[in-house]
Amino acid sequence: MARSKVGKTVGTLGEYLLDQRRQAELSLRQLAEQTGVSNPYLSQIERGVRKPSAEVLQQIAKALQISAESLYVRAGILDTDAAGGRQVEDAIRADAGLDDRQKDALVAIYRSFTNS
Repeated sequence: MARSKVGKTVGTLGEYLLDQRRQAELSLRQLAEQTGVSNPYLSQIERGVRKPSAEVLQQIAKALQISAESLYVRAGILDTDAAGGRQVEDAIRADAGLDDRQKDALVAIYRSFTNS
C-alpha cells in the first residue's frame, strides 16, 4: 500500500514538472543544461520512474523559477503544512499572463500580508 502511494506521489511530481517546464518554454535538453542533471534522468523523473533527491529538486526549482519547497511537498519529502504559503507563490510564478516584474510585485505584496 505504501509503495503505491510513493508511485502516485512521484507520478504527480513528474506531471507537475512537465507542466512547469512547458510553461517555462524549455526543452528537456535546455532544462538539463540549466540544472546540470542529465537529460535521461530528467525524463525519468517526468515519467514518474525515478524519485529525485532534494538536491536535484532544488536545482530544477531554481531553473524553473518555482519554490523548492513545493517540489519537496509533491515528492513527499516535506509535509504540506510545512510548505505553507509557498503554493500561493508558485501559483503566481506559474501564471503565464504575468511578466516577471508583475510576479515579483505580487509575491512581495503577498509576503507583506503574511509576514513571510
